[in-house]
Amino acid sequence: MSVVKVSEAATALPRAWSSRVLGRVGTAEVKVLRMDELPVEEERHAEPEALLVLDGRLELDVDGEAVAVGPGEMYVVAAGTAHAVRPGSSGTLVIVEAEAEAEAEAEAEADRPTDRPSPGMLAR
Repeated sequence: MSVVKVSEAATALPRAWSSRVLGRVGTAEVKVLRMDELPVEEERHAEPEALLVLDGRLELDVDGEAVAVGPGEMYVVAAGTAHAVRPGSSGTLVIVEAEAEAEAEAEAEADRPTDRPSPGMLAR
């Protein structure tokens, strides 16, 4: 893989809050997106996610508490935790998000070739 220019990838996105996958690490995706001052509805994930602010500021509501994340800072949202983006968030955000275990297993199963003989068939 080559060097990724994260800021350029964020600038090239068609609109704010649309993300682009920059790469994968194990079952985790590393994504970039631009924030645009508008709020984002509450969500929960089966796995934890890391939110790294490259520039600007991320304003969160995490289980009813206000959390501000500044440039160069990271916040890890625990699995199953309700969180929403509050108005006023802007800048570039990198998200490291692990796939839920069941999703990762289903994807791995789908990627396996189905026409290969089983090891027992090769021994005959």
